[in-house]
Amino acid sequence: MISVIRYGVAWTVVVFAPMFAFLMSGYEEPFADPTLRATAIAATSALLAGLYLAGRVLDLPGTRGTVHGVPIMLMSFMIAALVLFFFRIEYSRVMLFYSGATATLIATQLRWSNRTMRRQPFYLVPFGKALGMEEMKGFPIRRLQKPDIPADRAANIVADFRADLPDEWERLLARASLAGVPVYHYKQLTESITGQVKIEHLSENSLGSLIPNRSYTPIKRLIDLIGSAVLIVLLAPAMALLAVMIWLEDRDSPFFIQHRTGFGGHPFRMYKFRSMTNRAATTGDAAREDAITQAEDARVTRIGKFIRKYRFDELPQLFNVLKGEMSLIGPRPEANALARWYEDNLAFYSYRNIVKPGLTGWAQVNQGHVATLEDIDVKLQYDFYYIKYFSFWLDVLIVMRTIHTVMTGFGSK
Repeated sequence: MISVIRYGVAWTVVVFAPMFAFLMSGYEEPFADPTLRATAIAATSALLAGLYLAGRVLDLPGTRGTVHGVPIMLMSFMIAALVLFFFRIEYSRVMLFYSGATATLIATQLRWSNRTMRRQPFYLVPFGKALGMEEMKGFPIRRLQKPDIPADRAANIVADFRADLPDEWERLLARASLAGVPVYHYKQLTESITGQVKIEHLSENSLGSLIPNRSYTPIKRLIDLIGSAVLIVLLAPAMALLAVMIWLEDRDSPFFIQHRTGFGGHPFRMYKFRSMTNRAATTGDAAREDAITQAEDARVTRIGKFIRKYRFDELPQLFNVLKGEMSLIGPRPEANALARWYEDNLAFYSYRNIVKPGLTGWAQVNQGHVATLEDIDVKLQYDFYYIKYFSFWLDVLIVMRTIHTVMTGFGSK
């Protein structure tokens, strides 16, 4: 019901208001005018598509209308304008501009599930690992003192379903469910809020399997093929210029090729623009240290600082994507020396190779540069979240946040 009202109000402001304005200004029968009617249909389609797509993306953690809803709404209206232009349909540019501008303004104020959840009170069943949610800052958790359904109409209950709950608390969860009070398992709720999945033992994902969403895999490969081919063609002049600039700085190869661990744990040769001075190959602990980029690393060249800040050094990996060794979106592949170290020290590290590595990923847009095992453990939780919720909508969100990351330089070291 709330969604219907939201859509109705948005349509009134974006589509009906300009039509009514035409009527009030003395325009005869604007609702019968084929030009205005075509514009209204296009604006309505763009608005509904934008609200729907934004809603799917804003269901994911860490999203907000200003950063993620706005580009989706703008894209919807741009596509509507292109369709009108392609089919040579007469339309009102003034009205379409107004509708696009107001719809974009509405998109900045969008609030979906994650934001709404933070305003609702969650009543905690005080047993098991659910108690750890009390440490989450900015999240409205209230501990239940006795096994009674809270009187609060907006109440939600969160519990550790795997804990050995006393019988009276088990009965509370059953009564609450029958009464229509939402009851959440602490783990799923924590994942939704943090965007992380902490694996304590290899359990099934949301599809009931350790294998990610197979139905999306062929679609993702098609997107990778088309996307990488188009980007290579469009960016070829820029990549050629970067290669020349890197070579001119020290007269050394502009490319850096390194064996990294890929899909299924198989090694592959990953391409990058060289951003550091070339050095002799190392082995053992020295190879591991050599693979870690430190803050203000003296090995980074002048051109290297620039291309690393804006992630231009990753552009040659588009050829890895075209070859099928990588994807546009996925966990970042690590140098083999680092991958072996992480696998020796972090449980289930190799599970991240269940999907293809990517040019950018969920960890990169949330965490940024890491070096210590503690930071890598957090990064791994982001990677596991991506695997568990592997979907087109999560990839869309990562693309949008990557654009923001590139523009701000966050996490690109």
